[in-house]
Amino acid sequence: MDRILIDTDPGVDDAQAILLAAAHPKHRIEGLLAVAGNVGLEHTLRNSLLLTEVIDQKIPVYPGCAQPLVMFQEDAADAHGHDGLGDVGLVPQQRQAETEHAALALVRMANESPNEITLAAIGPLTNVAVALTIDPDLPKKLKRLVVMGGAVTGHGNTSSITAEFNIYFDPEAAHMVFTAWAKVGLLIDVVDWEVTKRHGFPQEVVNRWRTMDSPKAKFFKAITDKNYDRSFNVLKRPSLYAADPLALAVLLEPDIVTKAEQRHLSIEINGSHSRGQTIVDWDNRLGKPANANIILAVDDLRFQALMEQGLR
Repeated sequence: MDRILIDTDPGVDDAQAILLAAAHPKHRIEGLLAVAGNVGLEHTLRNSLLLTEVIDQKIPVYPGCAQPLVMFQEDAADAHGHDGLGDVGLVPQQRQAETEHAALALVRMANESPNEITLAAIGPLTNVAVALTIDPDLPKKLKRLVVMGGAVTGHGNTSSITAEFNIYFDPEAAHMVFTAWAKVGLLIDVVDWEVTKRHGFPQEVVNRWRTMDSPKAKFFKAITDKNYDRSFNVLKRPSLYAADPLALAVLLEPDIVTKAEQRHLSIEINGSHSRGQTIVDWDNRLGKPANANIILAVDDLRFQALMEQGLR
């Protein structure tokens, strides 16, 4: 059984991703590391605890960083609701958070079980950056790092135009993480916003899931209602984007990837319209070794099957 940690800022699509991951028979979630991002830490921590109850697994939840390393820019409450889960009023009934900080928990587990833990970072990278300041050798102690973040050709989804939200929320943290992995010659699997847009869930598939008669599917429908309306009726998108579930699908079943390219990726931390941009050296003009395995395409039907499995 492969062991995973999920660093997360739930978030509707974070919740979907955790449902997907929790149902996979060959992986075990060892912990949720909560971080501020889509909404504030008080919400993301509460939502993480709630999710352990929804999936009915006794997974420890660790409180992490409540703000970016340098400065706050914007949250994503307009997309996820003020509480992060569609403002449907769900709260955990029994579960309590651990007292250990998420960054400390990450360092501890990586040192206790070197090269056994795979980390999925599906929120801002603040917790991971703090963990790196505690243990600079962290990249060599993790089995794998999968990041949902970036817009590899500058088609972002924030007020910074070219930046994707998770990276834009804390670009200094992202800069630290990608630089640290590059220094030791290791690749980060990057699932960016642009591949997310190419592999959304078709409306007819989402409609089928919304009528499934299971507690998880009903939870999915409740938290997704506002997102569904915003995506299909307001923004007129062709599909429901599912960034974090896609990142977990890539982690759980790497052979779901049908196209990827290894390139050097860096983070812009300055600029009024480029702060948080992920800059990819597509033509190897800098001659720097690759630090990112950029996912460009996946098997849609397998992705949908993994999500459906999580809703049963």
